[in-house]
Amino acid sequence: MTPVTTAPLAVDGPAAPPRDNGELVFAEPWESRAFGMAVSLHDAGAFDWSVFQAALIARIAEWERGHPDGESWSYYRHWLDALEDVLTADGTVAADEVAARARALGERAPGHDHRDDGHDDGHDEGHGHGHGH
Repeated sequence: MTPVTTAPLAVDGPAAPPRDNGELVFAEPWESRAFGMAVSLHDAGAFDWSVFQAALIARIAEWERGHPDGESWSYYRHWLDALEDVLTADGTVAADEVAARARALGERAPGHDHRDDGHDDGHDEGHGHGHGH
């Protein structure tokens, strides 16, 4: 069995994720999913963490050089873009596959993943996707 590694997260600098009192901060559920996806793919050996960090720093620097007026800062948007850069650069995922999947996800109705099914039994299991419980 291959030992599990943990991605070395930067504490300071441009690649450091948002924290509050040392704890990672996620404003939206998709942000924690994006974070987990990158860490899991790294831990599975899909890419070297330093390559991902370099891609993340490049994405942040690009945004800082000239983001469109009115575009708000989103660390995890840069995180996702960097992950896409790394996975498409090495051929793990084709860019057109990423675009097609993003388009399909974008067409889902708001709340698609977490609609109220009328069951108040305290269990969310069995509604079509896992939550890592």
